[in-house]
Amino acid sequence: MLILSLIQNPIYLIFFVLALLLAITVHEFAHAWMAYKSGDSTAMLEGRLTLNPLAHLDPLGTIFLFLVGFGWGKPVPTNPNNYNKRSDEIKIALAGIVANIILALVLAIPIRIAILTGHTIDSSNLLLILNIFVDINIVLAAFNILPIFPLDGSHIVGYFLSDDAKISYEQYGPFILLAVLIFDRLSNFSILTTIMEPIIRFLSFLIKGTFSFFM
Repeated sequence: MLILSLIQNPIYLIFFVLALLLAITVHEFAHAWMAYKSGDSTAMLEGRLTLNPLAHLDPLGTIFLFLVGFGWGKPVPTNPNNYNKRSDEIKIALAGIVANIILALVLAIPIRIAILTGHTIDSSNLLLILNIFVDINIVLAAFNILPIFPLDGSHIVGYFLSDDAKISYEQYGPFILLAVLIFDRLSNFSILTTIMEPIIRFLSFLIKGTFSFFM
């Protein structure tokens, strides 16, 4: 498990926790901000339009991130009836993913410079720490883009479904996600790794210019 490998190096564990808090906070804040810009004040009124990590952490999502390397924050409450237009649902869904990618791009600047000048990520502690922050944002973005409710990708799919189909899609989504997570833990074949690895590798190369990965 990821947490066991991190415990062996307490310094990395500390920065892993900090990176996790930052990535989830930025992700959920972006959802709340985009919803507010789209005419929906629900998240703001419930105290979610904030960069305070405590407002965004989901206990189960946090536990899964420590155990298996990916997780989620507390879903941002929204009211589609308040959107300026129906397509705002897609913008709000994508906001968290885009925010994580932008944050990763900014944090990866020293890594890209180091690679371009012939250095490796493990050539300094600073690059290793930055790599943790970048990788967690990449994993969070890759995981949330999956089209399984309540992940962000499901809202994009839901936009194109009829009302009845969307209700069924959202009703069974959490059970499907839980079943996939359990199957991944109990079998030798990881569905999530198979699906997410190409996304993670693409984002890693796009953001860092390398496929190397801390997680």
